[in-house]
Amino acid sequence: MAIWSVRWSVKQYINFGKNVKIKSTTQILDIAVLPGDGIGPEVMGAALELLNAVHDVCGGPELRCTTYDAGAQFYVKSGVALPEATLAACERSQAMLFGAMGWPDIRNSDGTEIMPQLELRMMFHLYAGVRPIRWFPGLPQVLSDERARGIDFVLIREQTEGLFYARGRGVVENDSVAYDTMQITRAGTARVSEFAFRLAERRKERRKAAELASLVTCVDKANVFTSMAFFRKVFDEVAARHPEIASDHSLVDAMAFSMIKKPWVLDVMVMENMYGDILSDMGAGLIGGLGMAPSGDIGDEHGLFQPVHGTAPDIAGQGKANPCAMFLSAAMMLDWLADRYGELQLEVGARVIGKAVEIALSSGEAVPMEYGGNAGTAELTAAVTGALAEARRRIGS
Repeated sequence: MAIWSVRWSVKQYINFGKNVKIKSTTQILDIAVLPGDGIGPEVMGAALELLNAVHDVCGGPELRCTTYDAGAQFYVKSGVALPEATLAACERSQAMLFGAMGWPDIRNSDGTEIMPQLELRMMFHLYAGVRPIRWFPGLPQVLSDERARGIDFVLIREQTEGLFYARGRGVVENDSVAYDTMQITRAGTARVSEFAFRLAERRKERRKAAELASLVTCVDKANVFTSMAFFRKVFDEVAARHPEIASDHSLVDAMAFSMIKKPWVLDVMVMENMYGDILSDMGAGLIGGLGMAPSGDIGDEHGLFQPVHGTAPDIAGQGKANPCAMFLSAAMMLDWLADRYGELQLEVGARVIGKAVEIALSSGEAVPMEYGGNAGTAELTAAVTGALAEARRRIGS
């Protein structure tokens, strides 16, 4: 196994589901590919091209990627956003690779958007939303403080309850008042808190190299809401089982301030679903934008990997989308598969993707359009793919 604490890899962000075991493989791993809507198919096509190129450079088991229907546009055509055939394919796959889904003008009868990703999280118990925030050389430095170059933290979002529990359960009474209920359970809070502490343990050497102590922060609103006070109570019980890792608390509004004031000191943060939804986008803003923000939705038996960004209707179909978040999400998938199936070359492939993205961006020759450059989806794909061989040489594994 690589020493992920001293060189960047997505490995430090994943594989902390309970009772995860290394499994044997036939060397063919089935990946359920759900491109979705808007720029989803564009960045997914780029990612699949990159994965093929990574296999050529690094070897490893075959990834049998099969595309399935789902999303808002499919809902318009069929009346179903997430068909049974797609669900069955996701269930039997070794991993799910997801583009982006939803469309502003396509709504459910209650006015909410069509968002199959939320159903997938609930159906497959993908309780840990892992959102790494790391600044890459070559990206705009959003904060003027030079220490912002050291931004490297992970936001863990509990994804199966919280305020999102209310989706499909909300009530409007007499067209005058509406209610959405937050649910916080002991089991849900304990498992995501445990995930966070295990992640911090993996990041110990990395933090030490930066002369920082490991830290898990519980982000809540315990001064106002009973549910959040309970969330904090359960977090503290889990923290007591990990005395080797420091822990603290932050109210969500105070954390928003800290993310702007001194994000370079943050390590691992765990929080309720809605808070995580908001702060993860804020974190992406710290490193230049959503085009650089990958994520993994991790459960005990399944993993889904997707960029944090949405479908971006304003640029869909124009070839302008930055695929780097999709690339890094694919790298997270490779790392998860490497641990789960004992495939070292997938781990190497994940590291190569991360390094290739870094090389391409730091060269200054492929600047994403969202940062004022001229590189669209095709140009960035070519730049990252073209950097794979050099990335493979630099990591030396």
